[in-house]
Amino acid sequence: MNSKFDEKLKEFKEYLSKLEYLESTIALLSWDSMVNAPRGGIGYRSEMIGYLSGEAYRISTSDKMKGFIEYFSECQDSDYIVKAMAEEAKRNYDRTKKIPENEYKEYTIASSNSTAAWEEAKEKGDFNIFKPHLEKIVNYKRKFVEYLGYKENKYDTLLDEYEPGITTKKLDEVFSEVRDAIVDLLNKIKKSGYTPNTDFFTKQFPKEDQKEFSEFVLKKMKYDFEQRGRIDESIHPFTINFGNKDVRITTHYYENDFRSALFSCIHEGGHAIYEQNITDTLKGTMLGKGASMGIHESQSRFYENIIGKTKEFWSYFYPEALKRFPQFEGITLDEFYKGINFVERSLIRTEADELTYSLHIIIRYEIEKELINGNIEVEDLPDIWNKKYNEYLGIDPKNDEEGVLQDMHWSDGSFGYFPSYALGNLYGAQFLNKMEKDLPHLYEEIKKGNLLHIHEWLKENIHKYGAVYKPADLIKKVTDEELKAKYFIEYLNDKYTEIYNL
Repeated sequence: MNSKFDEKLKEFKEYLSKLEYLESTIALLSWDSMVNAPRGGIGYRSEMIGYLSGEAYRISTSDKMKGFIEYFSECQDSDYIVKAMAEEAKRNYDRTKKIPENEYKEYTIASSNSTAAWEEAKEKGDFNIFKPHLEKIVNYKRKFVEYLGYKENKYDTLLDEYEPGITTKKLDEVFSEVRDAIVDLLNKIKKSGYTPNTDFFTKQFPKEDQKEFSEFVLKKMKYDFEQRGRIDESIHPFTINFGNKDVRITTHYYENDFRSALFSCIHEGGHAIYEQNITDTLKGTMLGKGASMGIHESQSRFYENIIGKTKEFWSYFYPEALKRFPQFEGITLDEFYKGINFVERSLIRTEADELTYSLHIIIRYEIEKELINGNIEVEDLPDIWNKKYNEYLGIDPKNDEEGVLQDMHWSDGSFGYFPSYALGNLYGAQFLNKMEKDLPHLYEEIKKGNLLHIHEWLKENIHKYGAVYKPADLIKKVTDEELKAKYFIEYLNDKYTEIYNL
């Protein structure tokens, strides 16, 4: 490479670093708003975030950024990382430039206020508190779709933000295949007449004991929360990062349920480990993040379900749990294992079992499509939500808190995000199929409580690359195949056939 190229690349990275600093600062303020900030300070905090977002907007859409994109997109000296940098910068430039700066700033402030309103509405179980804020967010999103453009379906524009290249047409096909398989398996489970015991999970479990055990599990997973992370509490568990050296998770403890906080910690730990394992060399490239939300969810749900709900996992961790929780006295490992994999039609997505979870996602996906395309309005959401839950799962929410208000995603405008969860299931099962071939002693090591080999396989094959590869390219690189639903379907059938003696 020539000296001009090297100097230009140095300038490009320094310029992108400014954008990374701003985005990390915005994320830090958002984290503080959800964890520490007093309610009275939310308004001013939202103005701060709005100002910084305006600065990020200007950097992202400047003539200087345009010049960098043009130079490195055409330069023959660019390697695959530099090409990925230019592609990501162009993608961000194109999406941001088409939205007027003042509207982008107003939207950012509105989304911050909306999140605070959602928290209050959820606390009080009153959708009307949230409704005017959500109407603003939806109107902005519809307007932004018009600015950005679309081909066949308006919702595709929002999907592409989280999962580049995916479309409603593709999701309709994939979700249909998965849905049919789940419904078939659910019917078989119902006919089996077997119901695992779960009563022992709903005794009293002191918060401090839960916290200690969750941290023990996270340490074994190799989530570094002592030097490069931390665990806090929030209404809705989430992961947030400011580079790979500061990756934080939150959870929510329920003293009458052993499973909730623990599995949310394992889930968020999967997200956090991904971010911590991204190579330092991607700093200043805007590629030091997950490849997509679907790939990100594949990591969290891989740890939570594919590893965290195996008998091998609990062969090691259940004896450790017994030391801390006498509430499980008299319960065998087999009873415990079948209990954590209990299947039931439930109302809350985050508490849903592994099998029915995707149905919760399909409900949200279908609602979002209709809402963004203008076929339904915000005021219709509670009724539509309740009808779909009755149709798909045969259950009815008693109030808005356990119904339409249960997720925070819509409050900050994350329309198009929900399908990532179901895609994550598919990616995760396909990764597992390859991992089993590469690590012949996988389950023997899990039995010993050794999760380092999993950590290292994921780091070397997925994590360290950050967003250098697009999802479709990454899944092909790791597994030598395009994304297929069959691995997830086979995984579910094998697992639940054994548990329910089908």
